[in-house]
Amino acid sequence: MGENFDLQARNKNINDTGLENKRTCDALDSTSPTAKKSKTDEVQIVKNELSGKYVDLLNDRTKDTGEDAENKNYQSNNNLTENDNLVANEHISNKKSDITEVAREITLVEADAAEDKGSRHTMEDAWVVLSDASLGIPGKLRCAHFAIYDGHGGRQAADYARAHLHSNVLSAGLPRELMDIKVAKKAIIDGFRKTDEALLKESAAGGWQDGATAVSVWVLGQMVFIANIGDAKAVLARSTIHNEDEKNLKELSSPLKAIVVTREHKAIYPQERARIQKAGGYVGPNGRLQGRLEVSRAFGDRQFKKIGVSAIPDVHTFELTERENFMILGCDGLWGVFGPTDAVEFVARQLKEGSSTNVACRRLIREAIRERRCKDNCTAILIVFKHQESF
Repeated sequence: MGENFDLQARNKNINDTGLENKRTCDALDSTSPTAKKSKTDEVQIVKNELSGKYVDLLNDRTKDTGEDAENKNYQSNNNLTENDNLVANEHISNKKSDITEVAREITLVEADAAEDKGSRHTMEDAWVVLSDASLGIPGKLRCAHFAIYDGHGGRQAADYARAHLHSNVLSAGLPRELMDIKVAKKAIIDGFRKTDEALLKESAAGGWQDGATAVSVWVLGQMVFIANIGDAKAVLARSTIHNEDEKNLKELSSPLKAIVVTREHKAIYPQERARIQKAGGYVGPNGRLQGRLEVSRAFGDRQFKKIGVSAIPDVHTFELTERENFMILGCDGLWGVFGPTDAVEFVARQLKEGSSTNVACRRLIREAIRERRCKDNCTAILIVFKHQESF
């Protein structure tokens, strides 16, 4: 594997590190049978509520990003299938009880990354896997951060974003004590903007002009936030079983649905093209900005910033329930040879056979390079959600 980045020095295996201490059921065990049953019933009610409330945020993306009508009618413009649509969990607010706190802490997270430069002469991707991304800032909410930066024209922009994005998001006000989705999204967007502004100054001083797309994930408590610019992508594997009456199927193979939880930004897409043209740029017959750059949002790319290239991300969120199994983050090299469903099925087989997160991720990259002949740089991060046993 090539260079990696670990702000915590990663001096022990990620698989030995939980993002948060497991909450046990000692309180239930110490109560009377009657009280225990009551407590259990209340927990189950909350868990059912958590797993049953989903909303589609596709129609709310303009609010999330602040782009004027940027994301309307996205599905038709990008020919997404039903399985590619973003489906996000509705945040359940005003839940103050201890029962809710128990339900919100039933998931542990493991993650690892793998990369291969393919047939390229150099590796221009960079990645971050931080199981504890608090950076010394105390808070009740666990904070984990995972990201892939896909460089083009060099890797200086990718390395800069890798080193600075997360700290900029934290300093912009990422919640650490109490969950506030609007505040978290604003912090992420502000962190992207601040990172790009500083990067542009660095690139001007250093005389470099490369850029980098990005897909990044923050796990705050039981909430997952995904932000992306460009064509790097995240895919969620969610179980299709969601009824408690189907618990007897637990030992069987639960079918998984592959859900794309990011939006690609390419100059050829109508909304992106309109923004580029409004800024004075043009999209050539080859679908590229000024006939050169395929993506319409990226860090860096200093020479294109005044004619439409933006670093404002799309930000989406969902709440972890027992239906969420894992997520795959990948650069465009990975998704050039793997479809979302194909990738989910491949990883699910690896995990079912007992492979660790690390091994499953490495096999995914090996399959992409050796068997499917990916010629591009290829990087993936596998994030596995491990749910504690039902109370």
